[in-house]
Amino acid sequence: MAKETVIVSACLLGVRSRYDGADAFDEAAARAAGQNPVPVCPEQLGGLPTPRPKCEIHSGDGLSVLDGTGSVKDEKGVDVTKAFLKGAGEALRIARLTGAKKAVFKEGSPSCGVVRISREGLRVKGSGVTAALFKREGIRIKGF
Repeated sequence: MAKETVIVSACLLGVRSRYDGADAFDEAAARAAGQNPVPVCPEQLGGLPTPRPKCEIHSGDGLSVLDGTGSVKDEKGVDVTKAFLKGAGEALRIARLTGAKKAVFKEGSPSCGVVRISREGLRVKGSGVTAALFKREGIRIKGF
């Protein structure tokens, strides 16, 4: 039986790719990723450095950003929407290249949040940009 390929937020696997240069290793997420995980960090794929200023989605959520009605800004007020869109597209490209039909993402992230994102220090309902794109494209996602 072939191993299922799963796209995984790199930080959940212990890669120091978070905005603050840390990881968010999660044993349960690593188990959920199975035997053939493909780590990705959409923010890095979009060209943002690590560490980087903390970012948040303004006006809606990831779906709003994909539809052009929302934006992503860093804590200094710099618009980084294009980098988030590019990173989401590259993560989707990797999923397609590897045949992944499932993803395990970091909850709360402006890229990978599945059912909640952070806004002004609070957790609010919504998806990150990459999670919204994966949902739209029919890839099953689970948040950790």
